[in-house]
Amino acid sequence: MSSERPFNIQRIDHVVLRVQDLPRAVHFYRDILGCTVARERPSLGMVHLHAGESMIDLVSVNGPLGAKGGAAPGREGRNVDHLCLRVEPFDEAHVRAHLEGQQLTLEGPAERNYGAEGDGLSLRLRDPDGNLVELKGRSSDCG
Repeated sequence: MSSERPFNIQRIDHVVLRVQDLPRAVHFYRDILGCTVARERPSLGMVHLHAGESMIDLVSVNGPLGAKGGAAPGREGRNVDHLCLRVEPFDEAHVRAHLEGQQLTLEGPAERNYGAEGDGLSLRLRDPDGNLVELKGRSSDCG
């Protein structure tokens, strides 16, 4: 039997987040961050969003899929540590102004963080369910 893997990981395909208020979460990811709705599946309490080449799936904690996860995410417990979205262009002042204009609070100044492309600046904020979202710019390792 060959020990060679028959595949190579290319990128994150999708992340599934359990949310307390599906319309509020869709508003955040679509209207504030710029994701686009790919498909809505009301029978599952689910909305699929395009996030560049990847997907973010939002499932209501009260829907058939979300209920399987137990209690809703909140300050006492989370369903994920954070989600990092690679954004372009990354102009800290413009990104900060946009988010603060939406009455969102950023968790500190831009910091250099390591990601799929290497080190690059990023800003962090919370979505309506308290999930930490990192918006990451181009890596200094990329041209």
